[in-house]
Amino acid sequence: MKFPPTTTGLSTAWKDLVESIQSSTRTYRKSRELHRIIQERKLSTFFQPILNLQSGSCLGYEVLNRPPSSISFPNTEMFYDYLGQTNRVFAFEQYCRETSFERFEAARSQKQSQPTNETSSDIVFINVHPLIMTDSAYRSGETVRMLAKYGLLPEQVVFELTEKQAVTDYAEFSRVLSHYRDQGFRIAVDDAGSGYSSLKTIVNLKPEFIKLDKSLIRDLHQHEDRRRMVKLLQEFAQGSGTSIIAEGIENRFEAEFLRAEGIQYGQGYALGYPDPQLKPAQFPIEDYPVAQSESIIPSHKVPEIKPHGRLA
Repeated sequence: MKFPPTTTGLSTAWKDLVESIQSSTRTYRKSRELHRIIQERKLSTFFQPILNLQSGSCLGYEVLNRPPSSISFPNTEMFYDYLGQTNRVFAFEQYCRETSFERFEAARSQKQSQPTNETSSDIVFINVHPLIMTDSAYRSGETVRMLAKYGLLPEQVVFELTEKQAVTDYAEFSRVLSHYRDQGFRIAVDDAGSGYSSLKTIVNLKPEFIKLDKSLIRDLHQHEDRRRMVKLLQEFAQGSGTSIIAEGIENRFEAEFLRAEGIQYGQGYALGYPDPQLKPAQFPIEDYPVAQSESIIPSHKVPEIKPHGRLA
């Protein structure tokens, strides 16, 4: 004998249906917003300088791309979280890469047209996901052709590898990197010292640059364990012909300690904020306020990739 559905059962089913519709609506809205950002070129691009702590010269700039704030994506982290769950990561990477080169060249040309005593640095650090570099279309020479379009050379480009967990077959990935190095590109490993995986990546891939994670640099002069870790990475770098870049320098004491320890390069708000123009980095002579750093979030750090698509 069948009993009619209870009021409670109907209420639960209706609630589930409403939640399903709302979830689908939010997903559709986000998808449309992502499409609009790409089609209308809505990314904002910032350049953060990397300073030679020993000589005071500028090594180059890391490119940081940031989407506009919206109801669907109120902050940059939420945008890249969503992107990593879609099949558009490769397409977005292509758009992001060309936008970075185009705007870097425009900013460089503008800087060169202005009278200054500073020696212009032409090296640009581009964040990429390791799996994208293994895509055959990415290796077809498209990047070199894109660089030629904007008057840049492979020797001016450093691929900064994010999402170190994605590298599982180090032998194969080393062969992929050899392809890029043969063309003149250089490699940086980001977030070094943040975990076991990053150290394994460094040992296996032997990058030209090691970027020390900001968690190691924060108040480094006051923490012996962090100093020991930095010293170990420094010794490894010296033995393998690798240069170290200390990220996240936010005060004069950190900068002075790193310089005294012989760390060659540094990056952080105390040295130079991300800016739409190529602003010079400077060694801090006093403590810099860092509260305004909240307004600019380094953004092109895709947290997850699902390689369902390919670059065109």
